[in-house]
Amino acid sequence: MRAPRVLRAADRTAVPWKNGGGVTREVAAWPEGSGVDGFDWRVSLADVGADGPFSAFPGTERILTVVDGTGMGLTVTGRHLLAERYAPRPFPGDVPTHGRLLAGPVVNLNVMHRRGPVTAAVAVVRGGLPVAVAVDATVLVVALDGPAEVAGVELGRYDAVLCDEPGVDLRTDGHAAVVTLRRTG
Repeated sequence: MRAPRVLRAADRTAVPWKNGGGVTREVAAWPEGSGVDGFDWRVSLADVGADGPFSAFPGTERILTVVDGTGMGLTVTGRHLLAERYAPRPFPGDVPTHGRLLAGPVVNLNVMHRRGPVTAAVAVVRGGLPVAVAVDATVLVVALDGPAEVAGVELGRYDAVLCDEPGVDLRTDGHAAVVTLRRTG
């Protein structure tokens, strides 16, 4: 087991989306340095300023959580979904998907994982919470608004902590995303 790893928002670089329609900032991925095509799982923050299609990622599942802005309407293979602030919305990452902004730009926390080797879950929490980390899992905590503290580490907006030890304590005055990534193989 390793000590929790702090991932500061200020250290992230904006990278164009796979389809060229916006930018994303990778928070963490496994394997590290795998890029947009070789990951088992990937967590990023995307700036969305206009309506448009989503990039397709074959063999993946996505969980989109609007973390800034009002929300998005999603059309996923003809099915209409509403992505509201702080409400994780899962959908397949390899099917035609179109996003429509409801009331201006948004920032999305985007969790993607390959079907088969990994499962993912996202919860948005407030206040204090002991975060259990199973032996076969990694947990990423991302501060969304307001200060947060994880395993004694102070976090600012969009800072994160990657944990694979048995448990850590989370405290936030705002909202924080708890992303659980579990190996299935």
